[in-house]
Amino acid sequence: MTPQSPHAEFTEAARKCSEVILRRYSTSFALACRLLAPDTRPHVAAIYAWARVGDEVVDGAMIDDPAGARELIAEARRRTHRAIERGLDPDPVTHAFADTARRFGIDARLIDPFYDSMEADLDVTEHTEESLRRYIHGSAEVIGEMCLRTFAGGGLGDDDETAAGARALGAAFQKVNFLRDVREDSFDLGRNYLPGRDPRALTDRDVRELADDVDADLRVARAAIDRIPGRDRLAVLAAHDLFAELNDRLRAAGAAGAAGVSAGRVRVPNPVKLAVIGRAAAGRGSSGHGRARSGRAVAR
Repeated sequence: MTPQSPHAEFTEAARKCSEVILRRYSTSFALACRLLAPDTRPHVAAIYAWARVGDEVVDGAMIDDPAGARELIAEARRRTHRAIERGLDPDPVTHAFADTARRFGIDARLIDPFYDSMEADLDVTEHTEESLRRYIHGSAEVIGEMCLRTFAGGGLGDDDETAAGARALGAAFQKVNFLRDVREDSFDLGRNYLPGRDPRALTDRDVRELADDVDADLRVARAAIDRIPGRDRLAVLAAHDLFAELNDRLRAAGAAGAAGVSAGRVRVPNPVKLAVIGRAAAGRGSSGHGRARSGRAVAR
């Protein structure tokens, strides 16, 4: 067996670090990623971990030091571009992402909007419709496009319809997170990602309208999923259906207004997650109407 080059060995170790971060910070997405083709999985993990680190800077470890967080985000942006140019970075997460970016043509068009959104989290506490649109594009839609570029060995990123579906799926995931995390965002971080609404006094109508908006994005995404070949399609279908299930449960919890959504984080129970994953793996996922057909929320 031919020994690996030092660069290849470090890249493999860097990918393992990214996989650890994926498993540590996500349950639903990590479960769906198990269905990805083996050659795709490390690249999606690299993208997730890279984005997770940026998010952790502004929402986690540096929450009490916004000036320090701003410096770290600026340095992460520079470091990411430099790593892509050089093909190496001593930080494993940055290195794994740069390796993926170099392989699949992920460039400044997708990278810079992400960091713009991370910086927005340090500046913007009350979003307008326009600022939220920019924020979702940078924090979620570009991540969907990045992942799409790694599917089936590459090439799908140039398909406009599939790319639109990837952006819609990223947007849906982010909007579900806004609704699920409304208590933490509002009370702990002092941010409002729901323009024109009071996150501390959501009504049933508010929650239904927000959930319906997610469903609209999920329908756009579902129409594009069948264009993805092989196992990667099944993984994306599983992720779509898991978030559709969560959206259904948030809608049901909204019947109690703000108290229902913000009293505690609404979750999909593990047995339901496994059932959704199993159906997607068997090619029997959602039919494309926006909501998963995996069962009903507890409150219904």
